[in-house]
Amino acid sequence: MGDYKALEFGKFVDDQGTLHTTVPSSVIAAVPAAKEAAERYGREVRFDFLDDQAVHWMLFQRREDTEKSTILGCILAIPIFVLGVGAWPFWDLVASEKSRQFQIAFIAVDALLLVACTVPLFLLRLRDLREKTIRNTRCRARLYRQIVGIARRGGADIPRLYPYYGMYATSRKFFPEAPDRPIPDQERPS
Repeated sequence: MGDYKALEFGKFVDDQGTLHTTVPSSVIAAVPAAKEAAERYGREVRFDFLDDQAVHWMLFQRREDTEKSTILGCILAIPIFVLGVGAWPFWDLVASEKSRQFQIAFIAVDALLLVACTVPLFLLRLRDLREKTIRNTRCRARLYRQIVGIARRGGADIPRLYPYYGMYATSRKFFPEAPDRPIPDQERPS
């Protein structure tokens, strides 16, 4: 996991691990439509999109969440590859020449092993998918990206390929009763 205090203020890491600069709130506020969207979305999700420190902390939390799911995704990919993709060469070289009973047993055992390897990892990740604080962070990151897009279309100097966080189903609903993680102290530039 990353270290928030080591991350330079105004910088964040996207889903692919690339370091970017956040869009300052002054740039968003300079575009009337973006400022209005920031205020409207902010009321909806109880977040100040025009507070640079709050946005910096939110994007850091979003990266931590992505990093955690990336590790679990890599672990999940190994059994899927070995038992899913790796089964086809075995089928072509060995199982297709065996009896029908062996072929059925092979398919059943391979499917059971695949399920036995992936279900525990899925259940481990399901806990995070249900955590409302994490889901609120995803929702806020999605809305922040929309606000930045509105500012860019309104004439702000923002790169066309500003980081995108995907259309995650878990970023659609905001949970007002979920607690927010407090922003740790970090020195801000003057």
